[in-house]
Amino acid sequence: MNILVTGGAGFIGSNFIKYMLQHYDYKIINLDSLTYAGNLKNLQDIMDNQHFHFVKGDICNRHLLDELFIQYNVDIVVNFAAESHVDRSIDDPEIFLKTNVLGTQALLAASKNHWKADSLNKHCKTFKQGVKFIQISTDEVYGTLGKEGYFTEETNLAPNSPYSASKAAADLMVRAYSETYGLPINITRCSNNYGPYQFPEKLIPLMITRALEEKKLPVYGDGKQIRDWLHVYDHCRAIDAVLHNGKPGEVYNIGGNNEMENIELVKRILHLLGKSESLVHFVIDRLGHDRRYAIDSNKIATELGWSPIYTFEEGIKQTIDWYIQNKSWLINEKDLNTSKATTSF
Repeated sequence: MNILVTGGAGFIGSNFIKYMLQHYDYKIINLDSLTYAGNLKNLQDIMDNQHFHFVKGDICNRHLLDELFIQYNVDIVVNFAAESHVDRSIDDPEIFLKTNVLGTQALLAASKNHWKADSLNKHCKTFKQGVKFIQISTDEVYGTLGKEGYFTEETNLAPNSPYSASKAAADLMVRAYSETYGLPINITRCSNNYGPYQFPEKLIPLMITRALEEKKLPVYGDGKQIRDWLHVYDHCRAIDAVLHNGKPGEVYNIGGNNEMENIELVKRILHLLGKSESLVHFVIDRLGHDRRYAIDSNKIATELGWSPIYTFEEGIKQTIDWYIQNKSWLINEKDLNTSKATTSF
């Protein structure tokens, strides 16, 4: 099996590639444009793996996509490629539309064009062989929740930021290719990931980095925004389950069952690092900041037998240890404006 992974030099994508190479003998082709959040250092330990091939390029480049589909006879596309930081989307929405919407459409078009159909009728929905397309999305497309309730796969899309709006638009385009052309697709929507190799502008690595340096830890508003936390390894396991057993056309929510307020999370990190809570520094809240996300993962649990194996206590300790042991990675990656690098969830 030949799998095209886009955005595989980023946080979740690089973890997924390593997971797949550890568990299968598949050929993995990684297409990444290496923007600020993509780093080949995330993949340095597998660059010589005979089952892995890296290509630098943009998912909006249709000529390149066509060449890759032909050269590698792609069976499956797993699309991680995305601009993903909410603050950046508020400052400059245009790049989010280009990568997240137009880039996804380019991938879909390339996938469709490389089918072998039963007839020359372009509307024929019966295929001898297809390219399965898996769209990696986010719970943010659902908007925000009150104090109770959970996002299910039937929850209406109601994005509140330019980032989440671009992801929702991409999801709808993926659905349209399924409904219109019969393209075999799945969409996964996960809660907040954490783990090794996460770009330092995100909440957990940012708090760890600044706490280690005895710097102030910026927290939006009152810090009582609630998020559900999912270890990236559990996320990779879920994508694996969807890739092999997901029913075509279906959406699967993936959650970690670890809801907590941002301020509680920050204090846990400080406690585990032996640092004072006086480092917490509340800053002006983000525009349109969603108050609560919470995922109902019953569908993927029931249909595909997936459930998280990491407890948050275990996962956060492991994550902190990784960043402490890889301080040089943090230093090299820390090319960001820390005045904007706040709790980005």
